[in-house]
Amino acid sequence: MNKPERIERNVADVMGAIGTAARAAARELALASTAAKNAALGAAANALREKTPVILAANAKDIAAAKDAGRAAAFVDRLRLDETRLAAIAKSLDDIAELADPVGTVLAEWTRPNGLRIQRVRVPIGVIGIIYESRPNVTADAGALCLKAGNASILRGGSESHHSSLAIHACLVEGLTAAGLPQAAIQLVPTTDREAVGLMLKGLDGAIDVIVPRGGKDLVGRVQEEARVPVFAHLEGICHTYVDRGAALDMAVEVVLNAKMRRTGICGATECLLVDKGAHEDYLTELVKALLDAGCEVRGDAAAQKADPRVKPAEAGDWGREFLDAIIAVKTVDGLDEAIEHIARYGSQHTDAIVTECLGTAERFLRRVDSAIVLWNASTQFADGGEFGMGAEIGIATGKLHARGPVGVEQLTTFKYVVRGTGQTRPK
Repeated sequence: MNKPERIERNVADVMGAIGTAARAAARELALASTAAKNAALGAAANALREKTPVILAANAKDIAAAKDAGRAAAFVDRLRLDETRLAAIAKSLDDIAELADPVGTVLAEWTRPNGLRIQRVRVPIGVIGIIYESRPNVTADAGALCLKAGNASILRGGSESHHSSLAIHACLVEGLTAAGLPQAAIQLVPTTDREAVGLMLKGLDGAIDVIVPRGGKDLVGRVQEEARVPVFAHLEGICHTYVDRGAALDMAVEVVLNAKMRRTGICGATECLLVDKGAHEDYLTELVKALLDAGCEVRGDAAAQKADPRVKPAEAGDWGREFLDAIIAVKTVDGLDEAIEHIARYGSQHTDAIVTECLGTAERFLRRVDSAIVLWNASTQFADGGEFGMGAEIGIATGKLHARGPVGVEQLTTFKYVVRGTGQTRPK
């Protein structure tokens, strides 16, 4: 069902069959041993390494199509795979295998006066639907994280990464087969028809428990608006870095350059630089110069324009804009409180950072900025489950219920109460 041949049946029938198979696989996975899940992940990682040429050839087709369609450079970068990136994807599967299995963990336990023994125990959610765009690595990361947490997954990659996703998914299936787990534990939707997305958002007749979107604002907005099942998501990654008057300039330059320019098209890239007016004027000049010299377009307020004639005037829409490109908005603010106010008004509660040597200022920022991830003296590009020691992530959630921040194996579980008695009955 997941091979790239022509789909003869209609989309509703195909998706219905996928949902039924996923639900059956989820029941089996909930009881799967840690050893079996880890064996599947290890075998899939080995398959990824062995089939690197095949995957890169498939990716080359997607890259060529994206370029022919006139896609932006940042979009193509998110789509592109090379030997280094594939090696990192394979390693992430090994890393996930090394994580503690969350399933069955006793979160709390107590005994009631009547002798009832109660435990709160981690269990899989069930079936996770993942809808994503130009990130073929999500195929591996999402499938692997769901598997480790005992969930079946239904993956719907974008048409722009279809060939790459198919090749990666084949390696995941190879791992499942080697470990004796059901192939339907990780399914890739075999059609790029948009109707498939709509059917997933409706839950596939109760088969899907949670939807996780990974992609641009249009995709995530549609999912949040139309989904009839719970959603783990963030709409935009409007990340800020605030350079305080108490920052070390050399550190600030290094952190800001990495936060913006390491990879400009990811959700953890800094989109707005805030600089304290109380800092020495060299701070703003050096920060702006470093960004411009690195090939970044700077759109700034009057002070930023004065600092370097290459700075373009910022428009109102540049504050709170996710550029996903080598473009950054730069604004001077009158200290920490104004920086926090700006982030609250224009941010997306994703990831925000402060650079300062002042402990009190840093702690105030960390307490008061209401984002899923807040950092002190570190790049916003650390907003990543792998960097958090989670092996990988299925996405960054900015909601406040169940999952917030990187969504890893623990966030892909829920819990149930296990109550053991000795014949107790409740009094009338």
